[in-house]
Amino acid sequence: MFVDSHCHLDRLDLSAHDGDLNAALDAARARRVRQFLAIAVTLEDVPGLAEIARAHDDVVISAGVHPLHEVAEEPTVESIKACAERHEAVAIGETGLDYHYDGVSRAVQYERFRRHLMAATELELPVIIHTREAREDTLALIREYTDPSVGGVLHCFTEDLDMAREAVRHGFFISLSGIVTFRNAKAVRELARKIPLDRLLIETDSPYLAPVPHRGKPNEPQWVVEVAECIAAERGISVDEVAMQSTANFYRLFRAAVPEAPGDVRESLAQSGLI
Repeated sequence: MFVDSHCHLDRLDLSAHDGDLNAALDAARARRVRQFLAIAVTLEDVPGLAEIARAHDDVVISAGVHPLHEVAEEPTVESIKACAERHEAVAIGETGLDYHYDGVSRAVQYERFRRHLMAATELELPVIIHTREAREDTLALIREYTDPSVGGVLHCFTEDLDMAREAVRHGFFISLSGIVTFRNAKAVRELARKIPLDRLLIETDSPYLAPVPHRGKPNEPQWVVEVAECIAAERGISVDEVAMQSTANFYRLFRAAVPEAPGDVRESLAQSGLI
């Protein structure tokens, strides 16, 4: 099976599925995608995501505010925690630092990220981190405010191998998206070869960043399989091995999602000693 560890189910372009989210999820299920982590961009998104999760046994959710999202009032540690607990989020985020774009100032992003990390540590939930051109500040805050026994993930990772290794040393996983399939993404394919397989996750970040051969179209959770296929080709291993290990990694990290895993998956992972 496959897990889409990062998708924005409330933001999908469903025109190819007659506006039906369940049809989009069924298309993914038909390709053996059996778990979806629906990611919040704002705290206001979370109740809607929770409604999706209640309607679909294979969907779990996060709670957080994206670093580039402008808000009228900055979230507090307590408001992040309350939202996550109320709606049974399995992770905090996505949060982080993005110094590539103007908009939300670096100072505001930094403080917002710090609060999310504090909330995640207090709740003992993993944190989902968006990081771009903010290596030193991201790593410094991870070192200071996260618990390596809880950890988190650097999602849609495009930074260098040294940063990935430092994050892994602090209990983090590295997630690769459809970018790994892009012709100009040689550095990301190098990451796909060199990141330890037991620290690797796969994702779509749908509706963004559709992989080859779907590039230019709105991304969908079903295309996480193409991400796995590319990683398998780069590493010279089977797609099934990437699927099995990335799935086990997902449940090792997002432990609150284990009760939501399909029963046969829980049994298989437990028998294999992977969770």
